[in-house]
Amino acid sequence: MSKKPAAAEIPAIIPATIPPVKAAGTTLQGKHVFLVDGSSYIFRAYHALPPLNRKSDGLQVNAVLGFCNMLWKLLRDMPKNDRPTHLAIIFDKSEVTFRNKLYPAYKAHRPPAPDDLIPQFALIREAVKAFDLPCLEQIGFEADDLIATYVRQACERGATATIVSSDKDLMQLVNGCVTMYDTMKDRRLGIAEVIEKFGVPPEKVVEVQALAGDSVDNVPGVPGIGVKTAAQLITEYGDLDTLLARATEIKQPKRREALIENAEKARISRQLVLLDDHVALDVPLDDLAVQEPDARKLIAFLKAMEFTTLTKRVADYSEVNAAEIEPDAKHTSGRSAMVAKASATALTGDLFGSSDSVAKGTPAGTAKATGDTKMKTPAALAAARLETVRALPVRPDAYETIRTLDRLRDWIARIDDNGSFAFEALAPTIDPMQTELSGIALALAPNHACYIPLSHKQSGDSAGLFAAGLAPDQIAIRDALELLKPILESRGHLKIGLNVKFSAVLLAQHGIVMQNHDDIELISYALDAGRGSHDLASLAKRWLGHATVSHGELTGSGRNRLAFDQVAIDRATAYAAEYADMTLRLWQVLKPRLVAERMNTVYETLERPMIATLAQMERRGITIDRQVLSRLSGEFAQSAARLEAEIQQLAGEPINVGSPKQIGEIMFGKMGLPGGSKTKTGAWSTSAQILDELAEQGHDFPRKILDWRQVSKLKSTYTDALPEYVHPQTRRVHTTYALAATTTGRLSSNEPNLQNIPVRNEEGRKIRRAFIAAPGHKLVSADYSQIELRLLAEIADIPVLKQAFRDGLDIHAMTASEMFGVPVQGMPGEIRRRAKAINFGIIYGISAFGLANQLGIPREEAAAYIKKYFERFPGIRAYMDATREFCREHGYVTTLFGRKCHYPDIKSPNPSHRAFNERAAINARLQGSAADIIRRAMARMDDALAARNLSARMLLQVHDELIFEVPDDEVAATLPVVQHVMQDAPFPAVLLSVPLQVDARAADNWDEAH
Repeated sequence: MSKKPAAAEIPAIIPATIPPVKAAGTTLQGKHVFLVDGSSYIFRAYHALPPLNRKSDGLQVNAVLGFCNMLWKLLRDMPKNDRPTHLAIIFDKSEVTFRNKLYPAYKAHRPPAPDDLIPQFALIREAVKAFDLPCLEQIGFEADDLIATYVRQACERGATATIVSSDKDLMQLVNGCVTMYDTMKDRRLGIAEVIEKFGVPPEKVVEVQALAGDSVDNVPGVPGIGVKTAAQLITEYGDLDTLLARATEIKQPKRREALIENAEKARISRQLVLLDDHVALDVPLDDLAVQEPDARKLIAFLKAMEFTTLTKRVADYSEVNAAEIEPDAKHTSGRSAMVAKASATALTGDLFGSSDSVAKGTPAGTAKATGDTKMKTPAALAAARLETVRALPVRPDAYETIRTLDRLRDWIARIDDNGSFAFEALAPTIDPMQTELSGIALALAPNHACYIPLSHKQSGDSAGLFAAGLAPDQIAIRDALELLKPILESRGHLKIGLNVKFSAVLLAQHGIVMQNHDDIELISYALDAGRGSHDLASLAKRWLGHATVSHGELTGSGRNRLAFDQVAIDRATAYAAEYADMTLRLWQVLKPRLVAERMNTVYETLERPMIATLAQMERRGITIDRQVLSRLSGEFAQSAARLEAEIQQLAGEPINVGSPKQIGEIMFGKMGLPGGSKTKTGAWSTSAQILDELAEQGHDFPRKILDWRQVSKLKSTYTDALPEYVHPQTRRVHTTYALAATTTGRLSSNEPNLQNIPVRNEEGRKIRRAFIAAPGHKLVSADYSQIELRLLAEIADIPVLKQAFRDGLDIHAMTASEMFGVPVQGMPGEIRRRAKAINFGIIYGISAFGLANQLGIPREEAAAYIKKYFERFPGIRAYMDATREFCREHGYVTTLFGRKCHYPDIKSPNPSHRAFNERAAINARLQGSAADIIRRAMARMDDALAARNLSARMLLQVHDELIFEVPDDEVAATLPVVQHVMQDAPFPAVLLSVPLQVDARAADNWDEAH
């Protein structure tokens, strides 16, 4: 049992004259007292559940739900012989305690609470009241001190006590009468478990903590001594005082010097971690007796929170008809959000101190820390957070290299207490399927970061060669991952990273499935797509004003470039630990902006779910037929040779077809073709755009050059290169998807790029034939039909187009009929083709010149078609004008789902730049909405298939198309499920008046399935 700090140990300013509290009241023999550490469980509930927004107003309530589920479990789902007879929820009241006065830096650098959690604090207190449970806190004391006092009284009166928490600071209270219960892991912690964690029995835990310190609470301890070493020392010398008195006897020089120099820090640390179990309690223990909650009041609260499942459980248990109970008006949509926000600032100050005080190191509870309780807007809070974090210094000297399992265990213990941490997996190559794990970087707070080297190579001679063996003093990969796996797979620990998908795929190769993660690259992308890069160096410079160590600076370049695992460990630590540190700081800056700028839903529904979805797809890969590719490579070589000969003949002289300089001189110098422009080097430009324009004007030479370039690219990029991408173990090709590479939300594919295979010509379709199903399976292609045209009809609100889609008409034939007065029945193919070109051309901002060349008609006729199109469908012109003006005013356009696509150059003084941005902005609303829809479908697909016990696996995404591998005998059952998920993907966020159509087919290869 913990002891009250002796009066002599506490400064005079601390009220140390409180008399011991004698056991009051009658015996509690046979009773069971539960004390819930409310503050820590708020965070654990928040991190354990994915974001959950109340449908009526979007208020995030995941922590409230987790907390309510925990309370219900304690009251009703616990075994009958283990249920509480007395129960209280105890919170911190973050006024100044003797610990702050004894050591002002105590808990000074704890990170601020997440912005989407702050409004839930008040609602959690309301939930406790709805359960008719005591909600306790006392000025001047931490929750742990109240818990220590209550359990001491319970044991003195014959009861048993359970502390509902996993906080290591409370483990000093465990004894034959007191146990701890971790509801998140459904695990009891007794004396044996405390010994397993600390290496000493509970009564010696304080002594070990005094030596090891605690970076989370800023308890100093003795530098260089971890938990294991501390336990060995306390076991050998008996207690802290004896150890410090005999420190000169320690044989290890560094340890001896550390103990002698930091003896006073160890004594102060003991006072900081020792719990006061003689608090003068405001609420007596007897008042904590559990009473049957008012079921109707509880149901009214749960219905207001819109917790349907828990409401039903409570109603069924209480035999009450929930339908007859109205939601508590005080907590319904709007009113509840207002109450939560109005209470947020004050409550955050009560529990944790203000965000500014936490970050700046001001003791929580002081006037400077909490200030007044005027409500700040989310934007003001985000700005204040940026200012605070940006002002924090960067101290590379504080970064640590972890070389032993004991030290890694110390870090994991701190992570377990903290609940969130930055994480980065480092590797020598960019292919997560085939690279090795070089090391892992972690960060718990600014400047509190480390690097764990795992497979760095041993340096060789001075010429820079490297021996085959590993560098010394590294933890084995298997041992490190065995320790890290529980927290990496835990839903209760938030992992913060950048490009988390890379780490997820890499760790999956080692049997670890990462869960519960935030990605600052995707947060930045949700906020600022189109306004700059989202890599760490760019973000750190933009938001923190800090220039990071560059990867190139670390590894060098050219022939002497090193792989990351060849970099010296001390230099790797400087890079990797800084990476994790900056990642954490950027998360603290960017995450509040999601709430302030109303982009949280975009991030939570369109970005974060894609990490796990794409990681699985990348690991699955797809099979290719090498023989098909080999034959195609020969065909393309022959086609390229034929085109070269034709180009030479047109040029009238021998030329290198692959030389832009020679091609330019022939076209603009010798042939005198129009539209020539020179680059900065003085050479003629032969870009694809220029060649396209010349080819559309009817010039044969540039058309032949384009044809040659295409067939040569197909050969080099696909038929020759694809076999090189086959994974040696899986025998499949694994592409990598980039989530934050476009302004509109479209995914991009690379290494290899499977999204740029042309499908409108025979050569491209032949390449798709090389993508085949595994034996006993079929490939299923599911493709949205004319999705951008449907979205144009929806967003521009064109009644005739909307009705045509609802009636299932041929939209191109209908458009032709509307424009040219030709009946749909028996319409000539040429008329329909013209309407199709106009339909799709309008979306992409086609000009009269472009349409004329595409259709082979005079420019005046093409201009007349476009004019007539806008006259027949005036809503389209109005949509384009309104979108253009909105983007000029705001700098961005939005998709149907709230994604912002920024085009800051729409006001460029350069006419061509301005025109390009105008066309891109108009198209972005359509393309971006289509991208959002397929993302929503992909995020739901695996669960939908699993719910039907189907084995289909989603392999590829190519813009509006999804590719699956399906067992032969499940094709018929799979097709309707896939179609249903894709067609209903917008719901319930957006209710489209235009139906989506998905065409799905199965075949042995991709081309036949499309």
